[in-house]
Amino acid sequence: MSGLLAGKRLLVTGVITDASIAFSVAKLAQENGAQVVLTGYGRLSLVERIAKRLPQPAPVIELDVTNAEQLAGLPDKVREHVDGLDGVVHSIGFAPQSCLGGGFLDAPWEDVATALHVSTYSYKSLAMAALPLMSPGGAVVGLTFDATKAWPVYDWMGVAKAGLESASRYLALHLGPKGIRSNLVAAGPLRTIAAKSIPGFEQFETTWSERAPLGWSLDDQEPAARACLALLSDWFPATTGEIVHVDGGYHALGAA
Repeated sequence: MSGLLAGKRLLVTGVITDASIAFSVAKLAQENGAQVVLTGYGRLSLVERIAKRLPQPAPVIELDVTNAEQLAGLPDKVREHVDGLDGVVHSIGFAPQSCLGGGFLDAPWEDVATALHVSTYSYKSLAMAALPLMSPGGAVVGLTFDATKAWPVYDWMGVAKAGLESASRYLALHLGPKGIRSNLVAAGPLRTIAAKSIPGFEQFETTWSERAPLGWSLDDQEPAARACLALLSDWFPATTGEIVHVDGGYHALGAA
């Protein structure tokens, strides 16, 4: 077996369609020598169908990251397919419609709490659930959208991503002594299922395509996936608590 991730065992969350970043991560990981186990929630049959489109069909485990019982049972379910994990990919986010599209001032706490639980706290929850399967040299990688700014229509999901970025740094602090890294990839806007659920998302599309120094493709998940693979590999052994921007360089620009 050869490739950047030869012999690695990965748990990848968030595969919903073959247009998702998580699918591209799983595909490239397999092509680079990794064993991949997927998780799904809700539409499990859909995830299982998408999993068959990978170079090698991957097993799918049901996991609701807000369910303590399922999180506790994750190690045993993973061990049915691999004997441990070298990496975990967190590609999970959700916010009720009231929290997006300009509703920042009116969204009720119950909906905001859901967004924060699923999109932020779950990063720590997933890492801790997988920890019994991991050993020094392992890595947790998550997906974010630059939370240093306030974006139109992103609203409470932007707050959730800011929390995710902070949570990754704290996870880096607390898992570092165990030899486990925590890093995020900040991807530019992509036409995924998640993006389509955000009212007014098209505001990002034109601006990004026009202003990113390297240009930006709204339909190409591979650059972000490649960054995830690099962070999961052995080529970043001393990097943790980092956010790698894969956005065509847009984040480096000042306001127009």
